[in-house]
Amino acid sequence: MSPVLAVNRRNLSALGVVSGLLAVVYLLVPHPVAQYGAWLVVFVVWMAWFVLAGIDWLSQADF
Repeated sequence: MSPVLAVNRRNLSALGVVSGLLAVVYLLVPHPVAQYGAWLVVFVVWMAWFVLAGIDWLSQADF
């Protein structure tokens, strides 16, 4: 398994936030505007994870 995808606090936090948000929006507030907003937040969380994982990967890269 890649060290970027290892089980760590950053990966579990991102997965938990995204899963929890989508579960709440789709199960408790099933409105199209809320779902659209939730997917925007999911995108922001994913991009933050992507940038932080990239920084971590680059700091450990062997050039």
